[in-house]
Amino acid sequence: MKMTKALTLSATLATAFGAAATAAHAEDAMEKCYGVALAGENDCAAGPGTTCAGTSTMDYQANAWSLVPEGTCTTIETPKGMGTLEPMDM
Repeated sequence: MKMTKALTLSATLATAFGAAATAAHAEDAMEKCYGVALAGENDCAAGPGTTCAGTSTMDYQANAWSLVPEGTCTTIETPKGMGTLEPMDM
């Protein structure tokens, strides 16, 4: 009887910890969002002539991305339009 209770408790705890880990991972999910970074504040991919992070040359550069919480990119409004999940022509 004690062994059954211990196994049940172990299974319950494993399920709870697994669910908590999944929820924490979902909260941390990020996506690349193009056209939302300020000059020099992009995370990477700032187009020809640049190397990577911090190399965008203008605010809201269409081919530079920043990481944002997953599902929020296309809701970010800038003076040049909305954020996109794909690089845009400049």
